Amino acid sequence: MTVAALRPRTRIEDLRRGELIAAAHRVFMEHGLSGLTTARICAAAGMSPGILSYYFEGKDEVLYAVVRLNNRALVQDVVVRLRRARTRRERLYAIIEGNFPADFYERNVANAWLSVCAASARNERFARLQRLFHARLASNLASVFDDVVSPELQGNLILSIGAQIDGLWLRKSTDQGLDRATAVTVILRSVDAQLDPEALARLQDPIR
Repeated sequence: MTVAALRPRTRIEDLRRGELIAAAHRVFMEHGLSGLTTARICAAAGMSPGILSYYFEGKDEVLYAVVRLNNRALVQDVVVRLRRARTRRERLYAIIEGNFPADFYERNVANAWLSVCAASARNERFARLQRLFHARLASNLASVFDDVVSPELQGNLILSIGAQIDGLWLRKSTDQGLDRATAVTVILRSVDAQLDPEALARLQDPIR
């Protein structure tokens, strides 16, 4: 356990930790998971190499912090898009497109997501992060499909969309040519194929 974990952090320690997380994110985006080394992180933060162990217990904790940073960016992107949506269809588009942020849908981030998925089996913090992500996605999608489709179909749609988002992120780790526009289109067409004409028409209803 780190020294900082044994007592409440001071404001300056919170700032230093934030600087290290931001530096780790920059290193990660440039060098990927394999290049996320202590030396590079500290150099990017302009700090001495030994300071990382004061704030973090190990590489998994640093990676967790980086993934949380990416997740916050994703959440913020979705929220902004949802505020602009005027119909259920626009809400659906906002949710799906927001899960593929333009600045983050690239191979290094996808590799991190793959690492998080693998780590979830042995690390409760990563597993909790996954559960929170899926719960938030389900809640957002329920606001689209409530009173439009049956509860059974709504559950199937939420599971299907979540699985496709996960799968297209994992696919990005090995297919750099896969772009976000294609990912979004694949999911939207899949949703449309599962809806009857009446449900499709109701998605165009204004949000009240």
